[in-house]
Amino acid sequence: MKRLLVVLATVLLAFATSPAVAAPANSTGPYTPSNRPGPPLSVPAADLRAAVTCTPSAYGSDREVALLVPGTGVGPSEAYSWNWLAALDQADHPYCTVALPDGSVGDVQESAEYVVHAIRYAYRISHHRIAVIGASQGGVTPRFALRFWPDTRTMVADYVGLAAVNHGSSQNDILYPEGNGPAFGLQLRTTSRFIEATNSERETFPGISYTSLSTTHDQFVTPDGTTDLRGPASRVANISLQDVCPDNRSDHIGIGTSDPVAYALTINALTHDGPADPAAIPSSVCDRTFMPGIDPRTFASDLAAFTETATATIAGAPIHRVEPALKPYVLARR
Repeated sequence: MKRLLVVLATVLLAFATSPAVAAPANSTGPYTPSNRPGPPLSVPAADLRAAVTCTPSAYGSDREVALLVPGTGVGPSEAYSWNWLAALDQADHPYCTVALPDGSVGDVQESAEYVVHAIRYAYRISHHRIAVIGASQGGVTPRFALRFWPDTRTMVADYVGLAAVNHGSSQNDILYPEGNGPAFGLQLRTTSRFIEATNSERETFPGISYTSLSTTHDQFVTPDGTTDLRGPASRVANISLQDVCPDNRSDHIGIGTSDPVAYALTINALTHDGPADPAAIPSSVCDRTFMPGIDPRTFASDLAAFTETATATIAGAPIHRVEPALKPYVLARR
């Protein structure tokens, strides 16, 4: 029973965060400088290619292709087919998805290589800079990719995190105080070296617009503001759903799967220069129950399938006693 409760809690928080700690300006500590070229990808090229799927409209697109990165325990189908992909199809907006290995329950550093390839691929086929959208763990994995593969920064126009684990999870601290957890659970603790490395030197990079969305009703990402990223206000927007709609009740799962305000802010970020602008969201969005793409008739079953898949994947994850070691390329001395 204890194991089941841990699994269920982990499914819901998969990506909770704690307050940010900024690195001193121009300091990398033990980590490689952010301008050092990234290493060759170690994952077989065939596996990387097979993980990316794009709509025909993404090829040579005249719009900002959206690359959707799933969170813990689910693939693109379970995470996005019944909500975000359906909405983007309705809007005729081009997109790609990337499937991460083992349902994102392994070493996040390996998942990041898939994201690096997906960014490069989407940029190459579209001939334009792209947008990266990720929920929970799927929000921090792209940031690790951007930190340690500098070439990807010129390929990304927008980053949108939906309750992303930007500074580790206090809930993971509670669940795995002395290790004995899945790889991702240990890497997403507030004291993990993975999180420290991801945020080393700087949290955001010039040329990319960052939108980090949160909800005050997130039962696992606490306290408020723990998903926030640091950077110039002209290029970094940290927005609570309640900043736009004070009565919004979406929780941690809702912000990434069905919330109409999160969707409106994301589309706003993708369709103008700069991060999302809360003032541009019409008040009528606050009266909606679901984001576009959601079928109210199947919503309950779709959400149940999402939760069941995540639960089973996390329950089957190998247990580690210590956090996976950082890859040599992460360290200044390698």
